[in-house]
Amino acid sequence: MSAFSCGLFLVVASTGSSSGAPDALSATEWRIGLGMALIFGLRMLGLFLILPVFAIYAHEIPGGDDKTLVGLALGAYGGTQACLQILWGAASDRLGRKPVIVAGLLLFALGGAIAALATHIHWIILGRAIQGAGAISAAITALTADLIREEHRTRIMAMIGSSIGLVFALSMAIASPLYHWIGMAGIFWMTSALALAAIAFLLLRIPTPASLPIKPPVATSGAILWNDSRLLRLNFGVFALHTTQMALWVLIPHTLTEMANLPVERHWWIYLPAVLVALVTMIPAVIAAEKKGLMKPVFLGAISLLLLVLTGLYLAGTGFWSLLFWLALFFMAFNVLEAVQPSLISRIAPSHAKGKALGVYNTLQALGLFAGGALGGLLAQHFGAGAVFLFCGVLVGLWLTLMFSFQAPTRKKRDN
Repeated sequence: MSAFSCGLFLVVASTGSSSGAPDALSATEWRIGLGMALIFGLRMLGLFLILPVFAIYAHEIPGGDDKTLVGLALGAYGGTQACLQILWGAASDRLGRKPVIVAGLLLFALGGAIAALATHIHWIILGRAIQGAGAISAAITALTADLIREEHRTRIMAMIGSSIGLVFALSMAIASPLYHWIGMAGIFWMTSALALAAIAFLLLRIPTPASLPIKPPVATSGAILWNDSRLLRLNFGVFALHTTQMALWVLIPHTLTEMANLPVERHWWIYLPAVLVALVTMIPAVIAAEKKGLMKPVFLGAISLLLLVLTGLYLAGTGFWSLLFWLALFFMAFNVLEAVQPSLISRIAPSHAKGKALGVYNTLQALGLFAGGALGGLLAQHFGAGAVFLFCGVLVGLWLTLMFSFQAPTRKKRDN
């Protein structure tokens, strides 16, 4: 996990001031940011870690030769995430963030145990669905927003957003060695144990907000979420981003193996350098968005960069160095957008509906993961890789068009 921790350290350290400056992150904010990023990264680890090896493992268990069931086992996590994000986010507004996060992590651990003990693929589907049912991404993000001063929120969201790219790269690098060492059951047991460790860390090291916001009438809360065009655009944006991410990864592993002549166990040769380069180069963008008041230009620039990547993949070759270049740019845009969007949601949504707003946001994220996998596979099978790049390009182009008239919230001035 060293690359993961060091990457998060670089994001915040490079966007922060010197320790004596009034704008510097406090020690508590450091701990909160890193801790919440680690907890959030664990959630994504449950999604990403089995991707490179599950299809191989599935042939060893009853029912695993049915590709429909294999696909359902992979997608069950995202499906229950999408169904329950809003419910868990709203529950965190009423009951408190920590109880909801603990409950979700317990479900995650239970689902991992069921999958580890599975003797048929049906049980793995059930275990994956239960893992996804602990849909606490909104509660985690809302707790972070509750505990971090607004002027540092984007910086901390950068840590959490970067955890997704880092965990994805880490998963690609360690999945095959782990599978050969401890097997698929061991991987599931490991994720369950890490979930329990995350609970202990949450309860012992993360502060509890002073009080819950006063709950308004339900109609007011719902109207705010669905009538604010800025929230709707951000929700469409996270759907487009994760649809693109998953659709690309229907193609990328095959492309690395067939076009770049890299066996599966060496795919990390591209993933890890691309993510680390992107992490370092995204720092100036986070600084500009946070300190220079350039949130909208940085946001539009990242979407434009994503569109450039899709254009490049469509037109350029797919050799080793070409893929390394385009994937580094992809992760650069991805990490910036993952940092900026949830921060914007937390600033735009009222305090009494922050968890619910982030629940809607994370629901669209999960739907994007599901849609990207389904549509990416369909387009690749019937029309080829170019159709996938073209579809994603149109989706991202529409997103970029919608965001040109977006009004970013102004940063609140601090009292002297």
